[in-house]
Amino acid sequence: MRDIAVTIAVFSCLPFILRWPWVGILVYTWLGLMNPHRLAYGFSLSFPFAMIVALTTLVALLFSKEIKKVIWTRESVLLLMFVILMCITTIFAMYPPLAQVQLDKVLKIQLMIFVALMVMRSFDRIEALVWVAGASIGFYGFKGGIFTILRGGVFRVQGPPGTFIGGNNEIGLALAMTVPLLYFMRSRVANPLLKGFMTLWVVLTAFAAIGTQSRGALLGMGAMAVFVWINSRNKIMTAIMFGVTGFAIANFMPQSWYDRMGTIETHEEDKSAQGRVNAWWTSWNLANDRLLGGGFECWHKATFAMYAPDPTNVRDVHSVIFEVLGEHGFIGLTLFVLLGVSTWLSAGWTARRARHMADIAWVADMMRMLQVSLIAYATAGLFLGLAYFDYYYTIIVAVVASTWLVKRRLAGQPDEEWAKARPAGFFAGGRVPLKDLLSKVGIRK
Repeated sequence: MRDIAVTIAVFSCLPFILRWPWVGILVYTWLGLMNPHRLAYGFSLSFPFAMIVALTTLVALLFSKEIKKVIWTRESVLLLMFVILMCITTIFAMYPPLAQVQLDKVLKIQLMIFVALMVMRSFDRIEALVWVAGASIGFYGFKGGIFTILRGGVFRVQGPPGTFIGGNNEIGLALAMTVPLLYFMRSRVANPLLKGFMTLWVVLTAFAAIGTQSRGALLGMGAMAVFVWINSRNKIMTAIMFGVTGFAIANFMPQSWYDRMGTIETHEEDKSAQGRVNAWWTSWNLANDRLLGGGFECWHKATFAMYAPDPTNVRDVHSVIFEVLGEHGFIGLTLFVLLGVSTWLSAGWTARRARHMADIAWVADMMRMLQVSLIAYATAGLFLGLAYFDYYYTIIVAVVASTWLVKRRLAGQPDEEWAKARPAGFFAGGRVPLKDLLSKVGIRK
């Protein structure tokens, strides 16, 4: 039944994608982040849903009246440079066949990211993208939160196997990134019942992130809390809210969780932590020896034999920083860090300007929560190898597109100049505008 349900859901979206290519980005994001087909047990496990949606989106874009120009900002330029560098490092990779396979996966993701940078040309579309991204990972937050509470936090929350978020550490990072997005989504809900549901969703997702028993997720949640408190208007109430939440979680989680989290302070005695440090030194030595790094998938015994302090301790690098450093050298790491810092700064810039524009004041809240999500990624990502996670690049799209739109307004360029190239809503002729559709289900516009 799950296979049939996913198939019906995807194929029923194709006519809408053919009419409005930007809907294809939403469906592709849903498939890429939630991976609903990985929850089934039959043919859908290997069925190329994402490829079908991507091809449909590209064909629709080709024949549509959409503006076919990428939104070029410093972030999109940095991203393009990073993608080009990844292609170059693959040519000179230590293990070319393995690197080529990984490059193919990364390029497919980045192709749709740049398509998103073409079609996300309205605040309605950007908000829809954030909702889809947040709800896709939030699904596992809702389910994982219930699981954590019912099982007393004894067992770890896991993601769907065979995906970016399959392990407890990976889903922990994704859930930490999702908590602020769900909080923003809650602020956009007007209906009291829906607001209550969204509040529950935020709490359950926070419980799920802790329930993964991922030390990286715990650090990410802590860093997020500090940033939110610093930027809150009512620091006393925020501190009380975080204190009560922290107290509830602290008294709920079992001793096994404390034992694992306690290894953050005793990392010298933790074999897992020592293995990561050994891999990090391997990455550093590799980048010092090879200008372009070792290329994708270079973490093998032969590599550790040449560059590791302990050649016998072979394991994955488990850090976005050292993953990029080892695979693409110092040039790649520079581009990667600049992309993240630039996106974070642009989100802050946009939030400050949007706050003074009455009709899009809510964009300021969205940008602040995207900043919080980026902090979660940066903090937890120090201990996880998710440098090519499409969730991160989806957030970049939302920030870049929003910044571009706000700059247009400040430059005195009216929205109507580009809005003519897009439909008013989901349906032909714009008879049911997106803003009206959202307002009917209780979401403020």
